[in-house]
This record gives sequence, C-alpha cells and structure tokens, in this order.
Amino acid sequence: MSTVKETVDVEVPVHTAYNQWTQFEEFPKFMEGVERITQLDDRHNRWTTKIGGVRREFDTEIVDQLPDGRIAWRTTSGDTRQKGLVSFQRLDETHTRVELVMDVEPSGAVEKTADATGTIARRVKGDMRRFKDYIEHRGAETGAWRGRITPG
Repeated sequence: MSTVKETVDVEVPVHTAYNQWTQFEEFPKFMEGVERITQLDDRHNRWTTKIGGVRREFDTEIVDQLPDGRIAWRTTSGDTRQKGLVSFQRLDETHTRVELVMDVEPSGAVEKTADATGTIARRVKGDMRRFKDYIEHRGAETGAWRGRITPG
C-alpha cells in the first residue's frame, strides 16, 4: 500500500471548498479517470473509473465527516482498495487549504506499474489542481451536504 499526499490552496472560503467536495457526482468534472460517481445515500458512493484502459467499479463508505473540517472514506467492495482523508483549513475569509491523503493498494499489473512509476501521485496532483481551477472559476459551490457522520 502506498500513501499519496497533495495540498492545494484555493481562493474561496472554507465553506465553499468543503460544500463543493461533498458533491461527489461532480468529481468527473475535475478528476481524471473518474467516469461516474453515484451517491447511494449519505454515506455510500459507487465509483466507475477508467485508468490506463482498465475500467473499475467500486463502492466507498464515508466513515467521518465534519462540515468545513474533513471527510474520510474507505472502499467497501470492488477491485480497488483505498482509504483517504480530505481536510479543509481556513486560511482567511477567502482562502482555504485543501489537503488530500490517500492510502492506495494497487491491484492488477496496470495499477502496480502506475504506482511504481509515480503515475498515481501525479494524477492526484493534477486532480487537486483541477479542483482548484474548477471551484475558483465557478466562485460558488454546485450544492452542499452539511451533515455530520461520526466514526464507528
């Protein structure tokens, strides 16, 4: 399992950055290789990705969610194994630091090669840059979910 960490500062208030991140079905607009995300309920999402010509479907569960603070998740089914945490830090009234930390366990030859060559880390870096561009260009979130999910 490898850990990928990436941080980006965005020029929007913390609630705007956080609210946009809760709109999982919008992820394909800024995450490369993500074809579709279907939100099943407040805790569960089904992902469809296509990376290196390999299509994967997997489910995730949000295990901790604190408005304007953090969202933690883990996979629950499928070929992809990962867990992660995205956190939001208010820098001032109009700037937020967004940090993404993911533990990824590659499955299959394509994913193992991508991990070994740093492709996964570069993809995450690109996704975070695209999130920055996406939210700053919009200036406002496309929606919000402000519920609290507690661990355990």
